[in-house]
Amino acid sequence: MLPISTPKSPSFPISSAPISSPNKAKTLELNSVERKTSSNSLHLQPYFILPSLNRLWLLLFIISLQIIILLMVRGLPLSHRRTHFPSPLSADQKLLQKSTNFSSTNPSYSHHLKSTDISISSTVSPSDQCSSGRIFVYNLPAVFNQELLDNCDELDPWHSRCEALSNDGFGREATALSGVVPKDLIPAWYWTDQFAMEIIYHNRILNHKCRAMEPDSATAFYVPFYAGLAVGKYLWFNYGSKDRDSYCEMILKWVKDQPHWSRSDGWDHFMTMGRITWDFRRSENEDWGSRCIYMPGMRNITRLLIERNPWDYFDVGVPYPTGFHPRSDSDVLQWQDFVRNRNRKTLFCFAGSPRGTIKNDFRGLLLSHCKNASGLCRPVDCAGTRCSNGTSAILETFLDSDFCLQPRGDSFTRRSIFDCMVAGSIPVFFWHRTAYLQYQWFLPSDPESYSVFIHRNEVKNGTSIKSVLESYSREEVKKMREKVIEYIPKLVYAKPQKGLESIKDAFDVAIDGVLKRIKEQEQPGYKWK
Repeated sequence: MLPISTPKSPSFPISSAPISSPNKAKTLELNSVERKTSSNSLHLQPYFILPSLNRLWLLLFIISLQIIILLMVRGLPLSHRRTHFPSPLSADQKLLQKSTNFSSTNPSYSHHLKSTDISISSTVSPSDQCSSGRIFVYNLPAVFNQELLDNCDELDPWHSRCEALSNDGFGREATALSGVVPKDLIPAWYWTDQFAMEIIYHNRILNHKCRAMEPDSATAFYVPFYAGLAVGKYLWFNYGSKDRDSYCEMILKWVKDQPHWSRSDGWDHFMTMGRITWDFRRSENEDWGSRCIYMPGMRNITRLLIERNPWDYFDVGVPYPTGFHPRSDSDVLQWQDFVRNRNRKTLFCFAGSPRGTIKNDFRGLLLSHCKNASGLCRPVDCAGTRCSNGTSAILETFLDSDFCLQPRGDSFTRRSIFDCMVAGSIPVFFWHRTAYLQYQWFLPSDPESYSVFIHRNEVKNGTSIKSVLESYSREEVKKMREKVIEYIPKLVYAKPQKGLESIKDAFDVAIDGVLKRIKEQEQPGYKWK
């Protein structure tokens, strides 16, 4: 859990006017009583009742003062009285705990998985387009974004990234897909790099219908820092921890100097970080990545990443960029019809390369299952460059298969999940954290409605993947595929910088989600979900 700051309690002025001591008053009254004669004793009772009345009035005064203070506290601006509470376990975090404690002797568990539902509409209602608020985009010094693009030759020690980051982050046009996708949809396909998210989001937000040109009218503040590109150039040779941390330290210093940062201590700020969260969570100097997320200024910033840490409320998992960038609603509908009516020749497929240096490599095991499936599985061995951008082998394989095997990648997630689903193929998962605990805003709430889960230990212990998938009827497969196709718009990033006409894409869903959570945080009594 990240460090939580607790704001100081508000202070209130206390009257300095002296309050007469009840004991002193009583002494004076008793002295006056003593000066009375015994003949007046029947008239002494009021003098003895008076001290009790004084105490009663003092008690009423204190209670009234407390009520006034309470009302003053409730009237203070939210940013001065918000308390940062640790997040209670949400539905997906409880699921993660169950996943961690999974017993390989309980195979039935894999068929009863439910995920939390954060539903966001797929269509735009013109009447309330900005009901959740507006976004102010910081105009950062060029060193944090544009200069990184200008120096794209230096972002990778092996080859230039310039071509991959061209066309507003979409990369080269995928003209080689001629004959694979419908002819009139070829212009909507690109060889998009999986780490290009920061550029895509920046261009879209600059043209967003709910962009605020004045910060005082904004609900949320977007920091267009290309964190993934900045750290990526230092992940490899001859660089140390100071190099990998330098950009993040500079941006946090810059943003904390902005006047609107202090109103919420960063709660209403967000940024895109176009790599997996673990590239920004270095614990020791000799470890991989930067320590950006662990820096104090980052603790309240909402972070959009292609892989999140399920235990961190401020990490939000968003889809990896795929190659399909529809130009219009009609592109989306045509593609959905195309994959719906596709004649799929194989039961399942697996695209990936074995990790020969890893003991009991699970990818290698999946390739073996695929090759031994008597022609019901289509393997794509991605050793070398066969699966790199610029080839159609993976897309063709997904288009021709009912199911696609999706183990974890180099981390818990992989871009292949989204390539598979965009092609209308049903994903088969072996880790809960590969999708169910990552992309709740973008995927159906019921995992069984669109995917198959087989725990990896079951596969290692001899469960036949082919037999599991063959157990689904054609009607069940058709129903699951239809759910996958329904969610395709939420998994792709549209080409127009203003978005599609009425269909919400992955960008729209992400921004709606960010605005919704920031607005919720402004409500009295809000607790993290």
